[in-house]
Amino acid sequence: MFSRDYNENPFIVIWELTRACQLHCLHCRAEAQHHRHPLELTLDEGKKLIDDIYDMENPLLVFTGGDPLERPDVFDIAEYAIKKGVRVSMTPSATPNVTKEAMQKAKDIGLARWAFSIDGHCAEVHDHFRGTTGSFDLTMKAIEYLNELEMPLQINTVISRYNYEYLDELAEMVEKLNCVLWSVFFLVPTGRGKETDMISPAEHEKVFRWLYNLSKRVPFDIKTTAAQHYRRVVIQQKLREQKGLSDEDHIFYEDALTMGDTGKIDGLGRAPKGVNDGNGFVFISHTGDVFPSGLLPIKVGNVRQTPLADIYRNSEVFQNLRNPDKYKGKCGVCEYNKVCGGSRSRAYNLTGDYMESEPYCVYIPQSMRKKKKQPSV
Repeated sequence: MFSRDYNENPFIVIWELTRACQLHCLHCRAEAQHHRHPLELTLDEGKKLIDDIYDMENPLLVFTGGDPLERPDVFDIAEYAIKKGVRVSMTPSATPNVTKEAMQKAKDIGLARWAFSIDGHCAEVHDHFRGTTGSFDLTMKAIEYLNELEMPLQINTVISRYNYEYLDELAEMVEKLNCVLWSVFFLVPTGRGKETDMISPAEHEKVFRWLYNLSKRVPFDIKTTAAQHYRRVVIQQKLREQKGLSDEDHIFYEDALTMGDTGKIDGLGRAPKGVNDGNGFVFISHTGDVFPSGLLPIKVGNVRQTPLADIYRNSEVFQNLRNPDKYKGKCGVCEYNKVCGGSRSRAYNLTGDYMESEPYCVYIPQSMRKKKKQPSV
């Protein structure tokens, strides 16, 4: 994959086709509704948007919601993009809209991947989190259909206090479902998501190490969302293995530089370098509003008034987010801030400042450790 300048073009674009959805998920960023909004981008506006996205070095495009299948023209939109050469994935909700016929149509038009959410190893955990009885069974049935059609499957999971104790069981189940990618989200308290639903900072670190070890033995790829500090953990663990060090040995800044921005780090998903809110990542709402991500609710423009490229490249918010030297607190002085940077979404939703330090990172930067070691006067 060629090198992409995130100051100019994103690696991935998320388009929220609609906020309509039949589920009632506890963490829903969109606070989805039963009915479609009358001011959603139209089919023609969507085609113009796809043209603009394609001209930005053709990034990955993901249709999300709500539930994309609540739009009757979803496959018309997808087909238009795919015929242009855009790689399109979709994340529909597990509802009665997910039929074998819908999956067959998606395969026929060339959809690159279909993603389903599984947030528990059993119906009790998953259905509680999704707020809908029967969601787990419907998801399992839909995955059976998808595997019959031999269409690539991505599984999305939100890590929260509801499933933290069952991660081994969840991973065992995911491994049996024949997926190509397990996309693991770490909850951000926005929309319906609450801080009380989140696991602790120490538990984040524990899950990162668990995911890294898991990634070395499973046949599918693992990527994380709203967990930029997983990149730091992967770099540290790989360097410890190379040097024969223990988990407690500190990896220094000079060592991190040798792997930090080369694009050769395994276990980090598809992006050749770190993606963060507004930095390689852009989110477009159902009404055309543009945000650094769906989890960072700072509107910076609307594609109905301004081309997406202009917003992405010139917004002051986006430019700030792409400058780690402006980060505050620990993130501002951390030796990993150019490959990690912390979740800007979590920083914003917990502190009110999108440039503040990642609140759920336990790592102490080298420069701060040195200060602590200095004797008091």
